[in-house]
Amino acid sequence: MATQANSVPHPTLVEVDPFVPADQQKGLHNRWHPDIPAYVNVKPGQVFKVQCVDWTGAQIGNNDYSDDIKNVDLTRVHNLSGPIAIEGAEPGDCLVVDILDVTPFEKMPWGYTGIFELENGGGLFAKEFNSKAAKAIWDFKGIYATSRHVPGVRFAGVSHPGLIGTAPSADLLATWNERERGLISQDPNAIPALAFAPESKGAYIGQDLDAELVEKIKAEGARTIPGREHGGNCDIKNLSRGSRCYFPVFIKGANLSVGDLHFSQGDVKISFCGAIEMAGIITLSISIIKGGVEKFALKQPIFLPSPVDPMYSAKLIFEGISVDYHGDGKQYNMDATVAYKQAALNAIAYLMKIGYTREQAYLLLSAAPVESHVGALVDSPNACVTLALPLGIFEHDILPKEEGLKKIDFGQCAIRSDGVV
Repeated sequence: MATQANSVPHPTLVEVDPFVPADQQKGLHNRWHPDIPAYVNVKPGQVFKVQCVDWTGAQIGNNDYSDDIKNVDLTRVHNLSGPIAIEGAEPGDCLVVDILDVTPFEKMPWGYTGIFELENGGGLFAKEFNSKAAKAIWDFKGIYATSRHVPGVRFAGVSHPGLIGTAPSADLLATWNERERGLISQDPNAIPALAFAPESKGAYIGQDLDAELVEKIKAEGARTIPGREHGGNCDIKNLSRGSRCYFPVFIKGANLSVGDLHFSQGDVKISFCGAIEMAGIITLSISIIKGGVEKFALKQPIFLPSPVDPMYSAKLIFEGISVDYHGDGKQYNMDATVAYKQAALNAIAYLMKIGYTREQAYLLLSAAPVESHVGALVDSPNACVTLALPLGIFEHDILPKEEGLKKIDFGQCAIRSDGVV
């Protein structure tokens, strides 16, 4: 019997060990710079696999304390696999990336969600909660995730790369650094930081390069923490299996890099480690549209979302408006961020009535397939934003009732060994 073409295994072009620190492995880097050479080359249309470490590079363990979250070295994140050069890609082209699959490693069927310290990472509620480190370990069984640290829930993941993008040109890199340094200069001591300037400490390029070139990359390389014009760290949960992405190309070969894989995440990432972070394997296929930047007015990536999405039809929806009613009561003008924070804080307060601790609720909203929508941006002074909590992820009834909500003891998530929360 003839062997079918699709039965041939696709090559793994970048191989890593998820339990070994990222700065001890080849084919990884944690800075954006046009002078980082391609680690591998592919032809358009080729299907291939890329292995990825978790975003911290094995700094977080499967245990019941959050000391590793508290002490994480943020100069060493995010660890990306690549760069991957695509033959024939030129500046001004559009790189078409098909995400065919995203899976955890068989030998590492778990991930984590973390609340970072106010002074080290922070998050959406860093100031409101004066955040102290906490985390939840999530165990994977097929498409589902459960956690001993957030009991009573089980949900299907929408696995995706939190970070994927092409390399910047020298001019674009200079623009990033100039504008972000300008922002930092407005409040250099802000907590959390307003932005992250180039930092040689913790920078890693997992290739054997000339020492002078390595120092240049470390001194100039943009941090991988935010998303930018090339894609990067955008944390879009629907950029999952079956998605097609269109990236602008800025240098010859495009030099695509990918990492920061997530097993699951809501529509809006609210904690700094605001997804179920995992190490795993992503399967890709790439093609090129010549001159695509001009053809599509491509200032930033665009994408077709995955056709695969958990079906949770019944939801409890929380609203928020541009009034800080969980804080000092200040009225803001059409501020959707303030409105979203109020919706999320309303949901956290509700979950605490059910028995979850504030930290457990915060972690759950970060990890679960929560939906968020901007309802209105025209009715001054209040923007209206909603957060939808799927009822089907809970093992118990959480709907409002005449007699009130039944409170259950769900314990606590993993906290610091000194007991501080």
